[in-house]
Amino acid sequence: MHPCQNTFTTTRVSRIVYMEINMASSSSREGEELSPAARLFHSPSFNCYVIAIIGCKTNINPQVIKQGLSQTLLKHPRFTSKLVKKGRKSRWTPTTIDLDNHIIVPKLDSKIEFPDRFIEDYISNFTKTPLDLSKPLWELHLINIKTSDSEAIGIFRIHHSIGDGASLISLLLAATRKTSDPNALPTLPRGYKRVDSSSKSNYLLFWLGMIWWGLTLIWNTMVDVFMLVLTILFFKDTHTPLKGAHGVELNTKRFVYRTVSLDDIKLVKDGMKTTINDVLLGLTQAGLTRYLNREYTSVEDANDGGAKQRQRSVPKNIRLRASILVNIRPIPGIQDLADMMAEKGKAKWGNHMGYIIFPFNIALHEDPLEYVRQAKATIDKKKHSLEAICSYAFAKLVLNLFGVKVVGAITKRALFHTTMAFSNVLGPVEEISFYGHPVAFIAPSVYGHPHALTIHFQSYANKMTISLAVDPSIIPNPYLLCDDLEESLKLICDAFVKKKGTLLI
Repeated sequence: MHPCQNTFTTTRVSRIVYMEINMASSSSREGEELSPAARLFHSPSFNCYVIAIIGCKTNINPQVIKQGLSQTLLKHPRFTSKLVKKGRKSRWTPTTIDLDNHIIVPKLDSKIEFPDRFIEDYISNFTKTPLDLSKPLWELHLINIKTSDSEAIGIFRIHHSIGDGASLISLLLAATRKTSDPNALPTLPRGYKRVDSSSKSNYLLFWLGMIWWGLTLIWNTMVDVFMLVLTILFFKDTHTPLKGAHGVELNTKRFVYRTVSLDDIKLVKDGMKTTINDVLLGLTQAGLTRYLNREYTSVEDANDGGAKQRQRSVPKNIRLRASILVNIRPIPGIQDLADMMAEKGKAKWGNHMGYIIFPFNIALHEDPLEYVRQAKATIDKKKHSLEAICSYAFAKLVLNLFGVKVVGAITKRALFHTTMAFSNVLGPVEEISFYGHPVAFIAPSVYGHPHALTIHFQSYANKMTISLAVDPSIIPNPYLLCDDLEESLKLICDAFVKKKGTLLI
């Protein structure tokens, strides 16, 4: 028996099945109709895939993985159903699955000279070939090759129509267990705010605050929806070295990742009384500024045959916005997913997503903390807006009236007029094992949308992984951007520590 096998048994805790809702119904047997967002992800102009790279601290045993998958994901109807078109409608139709067609274990040379580069090339090749529609739309590649930060790599490729990225990552995490306790589910960080309005002395202030809250919600929503409509029509981002051209969604992508300290991010978050997402948006804003500032520096030949640098200033009032995907339906927690995969729950599943458009302020600041302050101010307004719900409702209305081709073209146009995509996913607070294999890092990403740059942040234990998906024809050296993001975090941390020390004197 492989040593990993004793950590994944067929007990009730690890027998996880993720059911949608009432799979005993007749509609389940006939096949579930695709949701509006799932239909969108199959449109010719918006064929998207989710990538999840899992680095392991030990070699991967394919047989253990197959056994684990057969007890978990294969009992999720989306992972055992293929897409079948019936007239104008498409349905998820249950089918018999052969794991050998979904688990790929490539035969490799034992002496690969540059393993990190090999993994990047291997994943990049995914973007050249779509998944086979005659079988369930997912696959898992297991690569036993030692890289700079892992002993082996597992790579999930899942069509985005199966579910939104955050739910899929949560589902994968629900199939893992704590390394310290093989029967315990991972723990995700939770944050909450409590409002106490019971005091009579605060009663009037409470209702005045609620009125103001409602008015600002209406105003922010009107402004955001208006800007979204303008973006669909003609409002484009400035052309920069980060902006893709038409057809960028069809180009080959490259995936790179960098791991930084989550403790550094928490230090700034706690000290500035913000959220982790605020800090991530702030360091992204700083990193993009550093990258563009370098790209707008050119080298020209001097008269003496040498070389000199000529600084071209970054264009003033540069417009650079990110599309942020928002799940408008609460994502089930890890325990909810485990209960559902144990056939005890009825949490909902699928793509119920809207978009918000987040503007980054590209400017050099003497105080690195200013990037975090600006990001917080902007995202606070976005949180107090119904932009995501309105964008989802609009897409659903257009889909029902005019069909998937029209809504696909509109969505593609709106996203193409922005520069990049951004996402932040919370991960386990402790180390976990993937079917008995200790996990070193998790790096999710996505491709198939009209952006040359996508930035994902994924927390895990005391680390944060920065995952980039880039069009190499636009961003030929994504490692420089990783350097800029990492250096921006360092500068922000140093500035906070220095400021805190000054205040204590």
